[in-house]
Amino acid sequence: MKREDLISCSLHYAGNYQKILKAIREDSVFPGRYVENAITILDDEYPEKLKDLKYPPFVLFYKGDLELLKTKTIAVVGSRDPCSYALEATEALIRANQDKTVISGMAKGIDACSHLCASKTIGILGCGIDYIYPRCNADLFRRVEKEGLLFSEYPLDVKPIAYHFPFRNRLIAALADIVYIMQSDLKSGTMTTVNAALESGKEIRVLPYDIFHIRGRNNNQLIYEGAQPIRYEEIAF
Repeated sequence: MKREDLISCSLHYAGNYQKILKAIREDSVFPGRYVENAITILDDEYPEKLKDLKYPPFVLFYKGDLELLKTKTIAVVGSRDPCSYALEATEALIRANQDKTVISGMAKGIDACSHLCASKTIGILGCGIDYIYPRCNADLFRRVEKEGLLFSEYPLDVKPIAYHFPFRNRLIAALADIVYIMQSDLKSGTMTTVNAALESGKEIRVLPYDIFHIRGRNNNQLIYEGAQPIRYEEIAF
């Protein structure tokens, strides 16, 4: 299938991975639909880090600076409702890593804090790049679109659907050189990023918490199970 057909197919199926895969295997064609701001798995600009995924995206729709995909990267992820300690540590971590591009998921909480503190940033969406979600992050979307990079495997105005986000998290993990976990809950989206990072063989660093800090129990459990804790030297600047 040619790149133009891949883009048309992705538009036709609103980025649904399994339907696109079936169409590729059947060599289906969906003529007449095309957008400029898209890169396909056939293009030179396509990130090499994504090609080793079990489910590499066939098309990525974007706004912003694709050159950021060639830089050193860290992913910083965590709760949508973080505690003050997690926010303080996130700000310190990113200030100490201003030479790197920060990747996160454009959600509330740790994601938003990560993007706002970074000098270079990539936001990976679980919806179309023209759909602002959550709405409270509208200013953040405009900033990242202008100064960083937004991209998604879901085209244009595709609305956010619950299962898009855990599937999206594999891209956050795959594109990062190191994945930092600032605050996680056992059944949170953050844990799908942890699992994706493990599958991709990525280094994971976890913020340690006081033993009496209830909301830090899962982070401490990850460290107990073998994840490396974030050290003071990594956030000092």
